Amino acid sequence: MRRGGRRRSSLPAACSGPGALPPAGGLVAVLLVAVLALAACGGESDQGVVLTFPGSAVGAEARVLRTQLDRFMAAHPGIRVEQRVTPDAADQRHQLYVQWLNARAPEPDILQLDVIWTPEFAAAGWILPLDSLGADAAPFFPNTVRANRWRGHVFALPWFVDMGLLYWRTDLVDGPPATFAQLARVAERAQREDSVRYGFVWQGARYEGLVTVFLEHLGGFGGRIMDDSGHITVDSDAAVRALTYMRDAVWKEGFVPQAALTWQEEQTRFAFQNGEAAFMRNWPYAYPLMEDTAGSSVAGRFAAATMPAGPEGEPTSALGGSQLAINAHTRHPRAALELLRFLTAPRQMIERARVVGEYPTRRALYAGDTLRGLLPIPPARARELIEHAVPRPVTPVYSQLSSLLQIQLHRALTRQADPRQALETAARQMRGLLARVGLMPGGSSGAARGDTADPAEGNRG
Repeated sequence: MRRGGRRRSSLPAACSGPGALPPAGGLVAVLLVAVLALAACGGESDQGVVLTFPGSAVGAEARVLRTQLDRFMAAHPGIRVEQRVTPDAADQRHQLYVQWLNARAPEPDILQLDVIWTPEFAAAGWILPLDSLGADAAPFFPNTVRANRWRGHVFALPWFVDMGLLYWRTDLVDGPPATFAQLARVAERAQREDSVRYGFVWQGARYEGLVTVFLEHLGGFGGRIMDDSGHITVDSDAAVRALTYMRDAVWKEGFVPQAALTWQEEQTRFAFQNGEAAFMRNWPYAYPLMEDTAGSSVAGRFAAATMPAGPEGEPTSALGGSQLAINAHTRHPRAALELLRFLTAPRQMIERARVVGEYPTRRALYAGDTLRGLLPIPPARARELIEHAVPRPVTPVYSQLSSLLQIQLHRALTRQADPRQALETAARQMRGLLARVGLMPGGSSGAARGDTADPAEGNRG
């Protein structure tokens, strides 16, 4: 990967992207000026343009990306797209991006972002507001767009979507449980009567996966981590009930194994795939792996649904997936937007669904027979699952908030703290962080509201 020796721009300073970051209140305005300046500089054309695109270099996903980039270049002979190999691990890719963008590097021109990074990169002035360049976000699932809004502007287009799923054994259970009480009863019965080692397995190690599992329980109990106005609400009574249910599932009822408190996605997949669990919470990537008869003992004997809900909540899935954004320092914003439009067009999304099983973010593709047979989950059902997915709090400091919450969630689950005490501590620390960085609702910046210029678009995480 070429990190040094980049050619320096010969364009005037006004054509090299935003300068030093202004106070938060003027950041979007400066970015909009930068967009206009970049688009006007030198009358950017499609002749002799070189774009750089980061991504994986191995596997089916890398091959389909190469195919699509070649197709784009054939349709745009004046634009060449060079790939920059980046780590597949999200934390390593994030670190690399931060190094590049802090150095105001114009490459890579396109950024592939995790769903929780967009507000962070937008608030830092690292990516351009795409709606100001003419991007249309209307065809995409509203919840996927909501995760990519900051201060009323769309800063990334959703490329493919992920959502948390409840996997259940069709040979042991008549259907997915509708309530958490039913989930507990059926999981315990499977352990007792069907000789299943574990009733339910989920990701309980102290990392981001634990927050997504908690968010899905939390929504089902009627709670949220942050409300539409940016207030921290993770210490609500609903949140205490959700975390108490999770703790008791491990230590009181025992249908979730204590070992799950050290597990991430793959440990839970192996437990379910080997026939040791009746239920599992995981992401869609696990579905085709567990349908492989060569390595799975449950192939053909499981299905997926949303998590259950209590009377005051609703079925909730954590929203995941990948987004495409444009480097604020790119020399070629118009060409970069053309590439983003191409990669998020229906043909490319359908191809990615067929080749690598990724779920498109365009709502219309789930109607009719367009996706029939291309995804492990029937399109109508997949659409329903995607529509239940909620973003985690849409804020530039989500990663820091999550780190604080992870610690207290794990303390409660390992019985080092009472659930209410743990959540009150987390909420106090999270509010303190927002206050320190000027993101408290009603403060001078009001930035914690993110996208609440349109309250209906507020996050539900």
